[in-house]
Amino acid sequence: MSVTVRIPTPLRKLTKEQDVVAGEGETLLACIDGLDAEYPGLKERIFDETGELRRFVNVYVNGEDVRFKQGVNTKLKAGDEVSIVPAVAGG
Repeated sequence: MSVTVRIPTPLRKLTKEQDVVAGEGETLLACIDGLDAEYPGLKERIFDETGELRRFVNVYVNGEDVRFKQGVNTKLKAGDEVSIVPAVAGG
């Protein structure tokens, strides 16, 4: 089962400058764990030390914020699109 994962510019140095990578896993957490094995350091940029999404990182599955779904346990299916989006602040 393969999903498409969109990588934001600040994390592309970890994915060899790829903006889109293929991921696998039944849940978001499993997908990120698999990507971290291939691209070390990716998980620590997305998750905090408690295993939750970092405060300033938003993750979407098919355009829906996972914080309003099941968070890191959001189920994935073949063909889903995961987007990792760093929050932008300004004023």
